[in-house]
Amino acid sequence: MHTTQARPECIQQSFEFQDLGARKVVADFSGGHVSSNGGALLLREADRAARLCERLAGCFTDWRQQRFVEHDLAVLLRQRITALALGYEDLNDHERLRTDPLLAAVCGRADVLGQERACARDKGRPLAGKSTLNRLELGAEAIDVRYKKIEAHPEKIQALLLERGVAALPRKSDIVVLDFDATDDPLHGGQEGRFFHGYYGDYCYLPLYCFCGDIPLWAQLRTADRDASEGTLEALQTITAAIRARFGKEVVILVRADSGFCRDALMTWIESQPNMHYCFGLARNERLAALLEPSFVQTATHLDEDLMLAAASVGATARPQVEGTARTFAELRYRTLKSWNCERRVVGKAEITNGKDNPRYIVTSLTGKEPWAAQQAMFRDGKSLYEKFYCARGDMENRIKEQQLDLFAGRTSTAFIASNQLRLWLSTFAYLLLRGLRAHALKGTRLAAATVGTIRLHLLKIGAQVTVSVRRIYVRLSSAFPLAGIFATAHQRLRALPAG
Repeated sequence: MHTTQARPECIQQSFEFQDLGARKVVADFSGGHVSSNGGALLLREADRAARLCERLAGCFTDWRQQRFVEHDLAVLLRQRITALALGYEDLNDHERLRTDPLLAAVCGRADVLGQERACARDKGRPLAGKSTLNRLELGAEAIDVRYKKIEAHPEKIQALLLERGVAALPRKSDIVVLDFDATDDPLHGGQEGRFFHGYYGDYCYLPLYCFCGDIPLWAQLRTADRDASEGTLEALQTITAAIRARFGKEVVILVRADSGFCRDALMTWIESQPNMHYCFGLARNERLAALLEPSFVQTATHLDEDLMLAAASVGATARPQVEGTARTFAELRYRTLKSWNCERRVVGKAEITNGKDNPRYIVTSLTGKEPWAAQQAMFRDGKSLYEKFYCARGDMENRIKEQQLDLFAGRTSTAFIASNQLRLWLSTFAYLLLRGLRAHALKGTRLAAATVGTIRLHLLKIGAQVTVSVRRIYVRLSSAFPLAGIFATAHQRLRALPAG
């Protein structure tokens, strides 16, 4: 049986290192097809089950003359998304990755050695290079079929992300919690729509995200010259319709966000919807401070009752500063002077931290008396609502960090905002792919709650030797791989999943 291994294009230089006892230590680059991405085979199985890249390819129009096409659209998307999942953020990385037969197999390229390429200069390069992938991304900009042969349809891509996200929600969900947040995406060039944001102190974009737990439902790239909440109502209406279509009108939808989303139009719409509530942060002001002052007196008295009594006995008009840390919660009714159309429930936190006041406020349409909330401890009172429900939204910020740091969602360096939006979506689909791997294949293992960066480092980055023959592609994974048991479990579970 004929076996093909890599042949060096020229005589490789060898490298001598410090001797180990009586043995010399010598290295060269004649090892053949060796990859550091052996665990990418698991990504191929995850994509097979979800058909994610295949579905995503349906969101593009390929104007290329198919008889000349060597890189199928689905393969291109698999190559880009898989590379992001494996930690390759830059298109330049693909000039070397395109020669990797293991990555070619993961992407579904039948000619894994690139021996059937039409041009002689492309022999041995089974995958697309940086220029082809760049044209794919730039196809999100206004299409000119003379130069940009692949056209992206943004509305279809966002609809697919939402569809796959909603499909990933547990089947018997009675309560769905939607977390909205905006974050800064710093810009370091002359990208379209760049704007200096005073709060972040930099030129940036201001993307809008919505997660349900660790499931992304919305990723919208926006310019920074706007309110943080702009577009949230339209996004929420679209997301709500998709959730209702799957779970029916009886499912309870809770919307959670910080004070940047506390806007009357958004709250009014939510209040008009059945089985739908919100819990938003509320920015502090003098009127709220006056309402919360009696609770601060209670907190201070709890910390130093003698000092508070002494101050009262001499008729002190200002509350004395006390040392220590404690908190008291207050139920308030509050309405802004102009922007709100009605009075709403506000929970205030009168906290003294190391002797300093630390007030916080949330506004909510929840009363705690809803039938579905009766058995939920987190809705019992204002304290529980703040500590157990509202503060839990901080986990969404971890999901955004995963996207930004581990999957390079901030790599929006093309000239056009449309192609940068496509990059953001590709990063989000890479997250969705890894999230599916975590949810289905790693449940109950030590990686069940790991970040995508940790999963990549501990499960996907495996040394592997690849041998390609007529009958098979044989991948020899490192014998010293420490998580071989978890790899075997993940493989078994992924192979058992039916194709989506």
